[in-house]
Amino acid sequence: MNQQAAGKSRFSVMLVPTLVMAVIAIVLFIFAVNKGGDEHISGLETAGEIMLNIAPLLVFAFIVAGFMQVLIPTKTIAKWLGREAGLRGIVIGAVLGGFMPGGPFVSLPIAAALLRAGAGIGTMVAFLTGWSILAVTRLPLEVGLMGWKFTAIRLSVSFFFPILAGLLANFIYSRTKLPEQQRDS
Repeated sequence: MNQQAAGKSRFSVMLVPTLVMAVIAIVLFIFAVNKGGDEHISGLETAGEIMLNIAPLLVFAFIVAGFMQVLIPTKTIAKWLGREAGLRGIVIGAVLGGFMPGGPFVSLPIAAALLRAGAGIGTMVAFLTGWSILAVTRLPLEVGLMGWKFTAIRLSVSFFFPILAGLLANFIYSRTKLPEQQRDS
């Protein structure tokens, strides 16, 4: 697939979620206006503040994701994170995900870039599952609020879930084709 077709494909994938969010935003705006008062203005001001706070993070996350795609050789990604890396790749993905700082605005663009650069489906499932379940960067807050015992129990019972999720994804993926693969073949 050439670069122009890949760009159009990514745009069409983002079109539906964007339209859904636009419809929800418009409905909420109309609801706020009809409610009376200044809720619609307050909502827009809050949205602007959130956007100003998150925009720098988004910009840098997308820059990191873009550079990862072009600077890390696909052979290296395939060797360490690709399907042929097997269990080793899934474990690496789970550990990297567990240590990934930030929210979905950081981890999802990086996972998407790695996937496009040759990482395996199972590895990226393990990466995102590790990011959401293990979240090492959240541990100080968790220990402070929940205590060491709770945190240790949570980690010990959930430690293998990212790896199991990656293995299951590889199993399912080996028996099905993703929509983008059906277009390519």
